[in-house]
Amino acid sequence: MIDPTGRFALVAGNAEDLGHAVARELAAAGMTVAMLCDQADAVRALADELPSVHAFVTDFTDAHVLRDSAQQVLERFGTPRLLVHNSAVFRETPVLELDVPGFTAETDSILQSAFVLSKAVWPGMVSARDGSIVFVSSGSALSGFANEAAYVAGKHGQEGLMKVLALEGGEHDVAVNTITTGAPIDGPLAYTYSDAQRAVMVPPSRLAPAFAFLAGIDADFASGHRFNAFQLSEAIRVTREGAST
Repeated sequence: MIDPTGRFALVAGNAEDLGHAVARELAAAGMTVAMLCDQADAVRALADELPSVHAFVTDFTDAHVLRDSAQQVLERFGTPRLLVHNSAVFRETPVLELDVPGFTAETDSILQSAFVLSKAVWPGMVSARDGSIVFVSSGSALSGFANEAAYVAGKHGQEGLMKVLALEGGEHDVAVNTITTGAPIDGPLAYTYSDAQRAVMVPPSRLAPAFAFLAGIDADFASGHRFNAFQLSEAIRVTREGAST
């Protein structure tokens, strides 16, 4: 394991929900965090709240804009030890009503943006033989759901991209993994949950310790894997409680 204290992390997406919790957890672990988000007010508010978090506004559906945003981050902070990709547009739309621009907007926000950001940090990580990339996944990466053609396609593609990057990054000691929440999050997508899922919702902060843990791994520890954020975070919590008694 690598001590992430004093290192730099790039977190992309969702400054109001899981991304907010992850940035806070990484900052608490002693990391400097650049937060890339398309929610300008939210990401700036987060940076105002946490001095070690820095706000960058971007468009995850536009490859050129996103590449320029990533370059700004790299020019200021250098290559990150950790990249967390958590960008996704989600719209429930039947295929009969889904047009090409709508499909592309969703898939680009997930798969294309994951590629663009990975491509941006890849040369530095490979050269340094140091880095961990984490794509936030979901059940839609493994299963199909009605009215989610674009979202499911994007998440499946993201899972495949992770597997390829893990294979190519292994010899350079760059870890690449996906992580699913493992539990329903009390957040913007809660309206899509069943009553049973709502009954077991957890706040995003319950999942954040897993990301701080993955900030410190290398390819020898785990690469090409799919982690469960809830299970990993609970294991970390139990370990911490045991150590404090």
